[in-house]
Amino acid sequence: MNLVLPQKSPDPRVGDIIKLAVMAVGGQGGGVLTGWIEALARSRGYACQATSVAGVAQRTGATIYYVEMAKKSELEPVFALAPAGGDVDVLIAAEMMEVGRAVMRGFVTPDRTTLIGSTHRALAVSEKMAPGDGIADAEEVRAAAEIAAQKLILADMDGLAVSEGSVISSSLFGALAGSGALPFPREAFEEAIRASGKGVDASLRAFAAGYDAAQNSTEEPVAPAKPPRPG
Repeated sequence: MNLVLPQKSPDPRVGDIIKLAVMAVGGQGGGVLTGWIEALARSRGYACQATSVAGVAQRTGATIYYVEMAKKSELEPVFALAPAGGDVDVLIAAEMMEVGRAVMRGFVTPDRTTLIGSTHRALAVSEKMAPGDGIADAEEVRAAAEIAAQKLILADMDGLAVSEGSVISSSLFGALAGSGALPFPREAFEEAIRASGKGVDASLRAFAAGYDAAQNSTEEPVAPAKPPRPG
């Protein structure tokens, strides 16, 4: 006897879930950035869940932070724990090779993904180990990102943050606000930074720099990474 289960129509609210991934290396403030995004969403009446998966796919400490959010309703949404290829609305990459890794893993797609990345370089382990000049071509990564993303925002987010006495998480948060990818006003982003109570003034300056870069669609040339010192 074959058991036939009745078909159910997909819940249309599934399409209202916003899916955001942050790809960063240890020390780049990915956890801080994710915390701000969580606080922002909840302050605007959204249910929100954040997870992180540490790994060594590119460099020791490379981590994928994943956030899903949706407007609160009578039923609690069931969120996924990790991003899936072809199903990410916003991808934030804290370094140029993280941009490439996101594209390679299929997280960035031309039908939906806003890709925000920093053009600065931090050498991968494989680049350091290669005899001679093993530095990967960042311009090839840019070319792939231009094809893969629906909207691409690239700038030296690390340089922008350092120039304001802050760290890259602040400028990336500003770029996220400036991209218009989330349905929240700039003031709500800034309030999330103020609520953290740590390094607020410098973080807000770096936030503003990242916001302006996104608004102006800044795509600066990728600075070549310096080879590691011998020995």
